[in-house]
Amino acid sequence: MAEEIRAEIVANVAQIAVREGDEVTHETTVVVLESMKMEIPVLPEGSGRITRIAVATGDVVQEGDLIAVVE
Repeated sequence: MAEEIRAEIVANVAQIAVREGDEVTHETTVVVLESMKMEIPVLPEGSGRITRIAVATGDVVQEGDLIAVVE
């Protein structure tokens, strides 16, 4: 089953740490968000393969926006 990784806060996408097709675990940073001069790593809840990255570096995400999909 696919896991949708969604933004939990309003933030800028500072870095994308993976590419579509990469294998990830619950310890893998998918993206780094920046909010109020803090960098927040975004991690998946489980393991799988990144099938979609829905953001680009420099994007502003709102709470609930899709960041990536892991299958």
